[in-house]
Amino acid sequence: MKKYYFVFCKDDLLLERQEDGTYTIPLQEEPPTEVKPWTVILNITPLDGIEVKAYAIDTPVTDDSPLSIFYEMCPLRQSYYKLPEPLYLKAGKCAELLYWDHNTRFCGVCGGPMKFHTDISKRCEHCGKEVWPQLATAVIVLIHKGPDEVLLAKGRSFKRDFFGLIAGFVETGETLEQAVEREVMEETGIRIKNIRYFDSQPWPYPSGLMVGFNADYAEGELHVQREELKKAAWFHRDHLPNLPEKLSIARRLIDHWLETENRS
Repeated sequence: MKKYYFVFCKDDLLLERQEDGTYTIPLQEEPPTEVKPWTVILNITPLDGIEVKAYAIDTPVTDDSPLSIFYEMCPLRQSYYKLPEPLYLKAGKCAELLYWDHNTRFCGVCGGPMKFHTDISKRCEHCGKEVWPQLATAVIVLIHKGPDEVLLAKGRSFKRDFFGLIAGFVETGETLEQAVEREVMEETGIRIKNIRYFDSQPWPYPSGLMVGFNADYAEGELHVQREELKKAAWFHRDHLPNLPEKLSIARRLIDHWLETENRS
């Protein structure tokens, strides 16, 4: 029976080239690459009734490999632009579970070896401690100032030259809305109001969940937190800077604002 094989080498995903120039994930009975005796092949929830497997390889498929006739390696982020969305999303899930498997080989309580108990849980062979994959939840917010301006910021961690949105991780003991208010105050010094949920997005870089919001400016002057941001400013809809990639919820928030205002 054919199965989808999501094969990773570090952050790169193995893609299969099709005759029409598009890409897909290998769908076949056996793994598309050599599997070592010690390779862990994870069972992932099926996709459209088809079994899904995921595993990691130590050496990527390169141009001088015989496999390069059929396959090529692609960074997971860039696979968004090459794969159908269901396959991209499943690839993200596979990447997260492989990351979790790699980082939970030993028990955090007693140091004993961890073994799979179910497809998504492990149990310590010594003390019985059981663990499941953990998500880092983050909030991200588009702040509006009237109908035509929004607050955009350039983070110090950004690898490309673009302006994104205020974002940060949710802390223990706070709601998502409280996290939005806190992050905005910490990074910009302004207060916001009318916080409203937009959408959420898995963010497998490496194991995140992004929760998106819109909010309205309430009061205060911009004071950028230099440890987190290079700069932040209000931008008019007709003079926007370079924006985040299409794959991000940040871009979807901005695009939705532009489309909604254009319809009104």
